[in-house]
Amino acid sequence: MTDSAPPPDTEPGTDPATEAGRRLRERIDSSRPHSARVYDALLGGKNHYPVDRAAATRGLERNPRGYLDVRHNRDFMRRAVLHLTRDVGLRQFLDIGTGLPTRPNVHEIAQGVAPDTRVVYVDHDPVVLAHARALLAGGPEGRTAYLDADLRDPDTILEDARAVLDLDRPVGLGLAAILHFVEAPAAYEIAATLLGALPSGSAVFLSHLTADLHPEKLLPGLRATGLPFTLRSRAEVLRFFTDNGLEPLEPGVVPVHHWRPDGPWTPAPVEPEDLAGLAPLERAARCGIGDVRDEDISIYGAVALKP
Repeated sequence: MTDSAPPPDTEPGTDPATEAGRRLRERIDSSRPHSARVYDALLGGKNHYPVDRAAATRGLERNPRGYLDVRHNRDFMRRAVLHLTRDVGLRQFLDIGTGLPTRPNVHEIAQGVAPDTRVVYVDHDPVVLAHARALLAGGPEGRTAYLDADLRDPDTILEDARAVLDLDRPVGLGLAAILHFVEAPAAYEIAATLLGALPSGSAVFLSHLTADLHPEKLLPGLRATGLPFTLRSRAEVLRFFTDNGLEPLEPGVVPVHHWRPDGPWTPAPVEPEDLAGLAPLERAARCGIGDVRDEDISIYGAVALKP
C-alpha cells in the first residue's frame, strides 16, 4: 500500500492528483544541477537532466573512481536496514533525503524480511516526488508513504510522519548522505530534534562525506559538480550520535565499505579494452563496485540504537 501526503488545495472542479502534478512540475528547475539527480546519474539511473549528468561527469573527470562513494554508500544503507530489521526487529523506518528510487530501496529491504514493515520516505525535490508514487510501492501487508518535506523543518516531518508511523514505538531513522548538505549548527539541531522525538529502542543509520579520507581525490571532484557540501571530520560525525546520548554499534564510525560487510564484492567482468572510449558515466556504470580499495572511499557510516 502506498500513500502520499495530502495534496494542496485545488480549484473547484480540478482533479487533485492532476493539480498536484502540475504544481510539482512547476517547481522543477532543470537549469541547475540538483544533488538527488546527480546522485541518480552516478548510480546509473535515468531520472535526471542533462545539467545533472554534466555535473556528475565533471566530478568523475577529476575523481574517476568517485562513483564508488555513491554506490558503497547505497550498499551501506542496504546492510544497515537489513540489520535493523532482521537482527534488531524494527518494523518502522523514516528515511529522510530519500533521493530518486534506486533498487533496493528501504521498503524493499525491510519488507523482504518483515512484510508488515512501515516506511515513510521524505524528500523535497519535485523530481523525486514525481517518481515516488510509481516506484515506491510497498507490499500488501506493509505500508509505504512519501512526504514532500524539507530536512530543515524536522517538526513538520515528524508531524506528517505520524499519519503512517507510530512514534511511540521504535523507529529506524535514515540520514544517509544528507547532513553534509546542511551547515553547522543547523545540522546538529536537526538531528537532535528528530532523535529526541523517537522512543527508546529506535535507531539511526547515518553516512557523511569527509575530508579525513583522501581529500586529494574527493575535493576536486566535489568542487567540479558545483554543489555545496559541508564536510565533517570523524569527530564531528560522531557528535550526531554522542550529542544525543547514543553510541554507535561496532565497528563505530568507519568508511562505509567497512561497516559490517556481508560478503565479498565481486568485481564486474570488464576488460580494459571494454572501457576504452566510453564517457565517464558509462565507464562507471560498467565497472560496478567490486574492485573497491580503501583509497576510493571518502564517506563515513555508522548505526546506533537509542537507549
